[in-house]
Amino acid sequence: MKPRPPTMREKKRYLLVRIDPPFPDPDPKELYFAVVESVTSLFGDAEAARMMPVVITCGSGYAMIRCIRGYEEKARTAIVTLTSVGERRIALHAVATSGTLLALRRKISMLSLISFEVVASLRFRDREYAARRYPCQKVDLHEKGIKSQELLFLTQDDLEES
Repeated sequence: MKPRPPTMREKKRYLLVRIDPPFPDPDPKELYFAVVESVTSLFGDAEAARMMPVVITCGSGYAMIRCIRGYEEKARTAIVTLTSVGERRIALHAVATSGTLLALRRKISMLSLISFEVVASLRFRDREYAARRYPCQKVDLHEKGIKSQELLFLTQDDLEES
């Protein structure tokens, strides 16, 4: 069977999505299932089948997601409503939309890649933490020596005690 000529193929759009928190990167397969579940719960099975969302790549704090042209706004809406991948709580933020992967790769190189600097090592409530500062004035505390992360919310009173 001959392949369809390019003029008869369905056009695709690619979404560049920023993952927060950026480390560790989610598993691409788990992210795919989470995106499909989000699209299905928001728009239903028939619309999800028409949209055909697919996770192309996932890494370094970004993911690329493909959908059919005309459904990119619905895909953005569904992606933004996603709150967790597997057991990990994350937030996805749509950064850019393009018709080619090459344009999105250029966009990633133009954006400042997620980089952090370890600001300090500190002790809080008898635990050792490493403070990481990201661009946009965000600071995360990561407990040293464990693999699972615990949510830590600091108030002004906590900062004054230390």
